[in-house]
Formats: sequence, C-alpha cells, structure tokens
Amino acid sequence: MNPNCARCGKIVYPTEKVNCLDKFWHKSCFHCETCKMTLNMKNYKGYEKKPYCNAHYPKQSFTMVADTPENLRLKQQSELQSQIRYKEEFEKNKGKGFSVVADTPELQRIKKTQDQISNIKYHEEFERSRMGPSPSEGSEPERRSSPESGAYRRAEQQQPQHHGQPGATVYQQQQQPPPSQSYGYKEPTAASSQRNAPAGGGKRFRAVYDYNAADEDEVSFQDGDTIINVQQIDDGWMYGTVERTGDTGMLPANYVEAI
Repeated sequence: MNPNCARCGKIVYPTEKVNCLDKFWHKSCFHCETCKMTLNMKNYKGYEKKPYCNAHYPKQSFTMVADTPENLRLKQQSELQSQIRYKEEFEKNKGKGFSVVADTPELQRIKKTQDQISNIKYHEEFERSRMGPSPSEGSEPERRSSPESGAYRRAEQQQPQHHGQPGATVYQQQQQPPPSQSYGYKEPTAASSQRNAPAGGGKRFRAVYDYNAADEDEVSFQDGDTIINVQQIDDGWMYGTVERTGDTGMLPANYVEAI
C-alpha cells in the first residue's frame, strides 16, 4: 500500500516518492518550511523532522536559567555529594602514608636546601664526637713528650759529627752555629733550626684528619701531626709549620685542634 505525503496528505506513488526525516514526501512537496524552495537529498537540513534550506535553518540559542529554589537545591545537593566523595577519598588514602606531589622547581629548591642543612649538621656532630668531651686531657702527654722527642732527634742528627764526646757536641750545637761543614750536613741543621725557632712562641695545634695540599701555598699533614707557630688568618684558614716535615703554609682550621 502506498503511503500518504507528509505535507499534502495525498498518496505518494513510487515514481515521485522521497523518503526522508522518517516521512514520505512528493518531490514537489519536499521544500523549505520558510521560503518554499524545492529541496533534494543533498541540500536539505532537518530540524524537528521538518526540511529547511541552509539560509533558513533555525539557529539554536542558549537561554539563561534563573536561580529558582529548585535549581538552588540541586546545586547545594551537588556540592554536598562532591564533599562526601572528597571525604571518602581522603579516608581511603589516609592510611597509605603519603600522596604523590608534583616535582616542581620550587620543591626541588626546598629539598636541596634541606639536604645542605642536614649535611652541615651531620658534619658538626661528627666533629664534636671526634674531638671528644675533654681534648685538653688527651693533649697533655703529647705536650710533655714533644720537647723530649725533639731533643732526642737533634741529638741523633748531631752525634755522627763527633763520636768522641756526644754530650759536649749537643751543648756546642745549641750554643753556637758550627763552622764550615760538608754539604751533606747543612740540610738537617736547617731543618732542625726551622723546627726549633717557632717553638718558643706561637700557638700549637694537633691535626685530627689527614690533609693533602691543594695549592702551592698550602701544607700537607697527617692525623696526629703537631702544627707549630700557628697564626689565625680567618675563620676557615690558619698559617703554620708542620713540626714533622718542617713545611710552612696555609692549612684548614677545621682539620686541627688546639693543644
């Protein structure tokens, strides 16, 4: 059975039938609702199951919604649901330890500062524990033994020169410089005089760490070496002579302690 036309209501035969927008139309009846221009399957636009041309196609416009009591109630209900979900997520993640935080440049800077502060505190505690509660008690035996060991070394260096009278030889070397000697004995005499000269004045320090000189004006020393004739340059550096080697130069203040 042939259907009826959606516009004129007459029977639509197969030769003139147009099936569009869930309806059947005559070819002449399938035109724009506004300008009556005949349309086909390529240039029509449907709106609410009615054909329109491109120029008269209805444009959708959005309208403002008034804050009615019903809308306000729905808004408040949505906010309550969001808070309930947030609390559920918070309680769920509460026992997991920590949440993931983005690694921003500001957080990286704060982390680096905290690491530096922690490193400084660690070194302070390490220095305090290394120095011990009473450094003066441990330095007393060294202070008493260092002059004796120095005199013993000087006596050993001067004994090969005169084997007959060792006691007189030591006294003569302390009172006046020796006359012209062979070149082999000049270096020990200079080293011994270099060690003896600052012993009368200046501060004495003891090395608590090994240190290797990084520049030409610095000195190297080992743990336990005695530094004599020490002068304070600033908070971090000193100037003195290593008694064991006779080298004079700059040394770091945090590597030694007073005796």
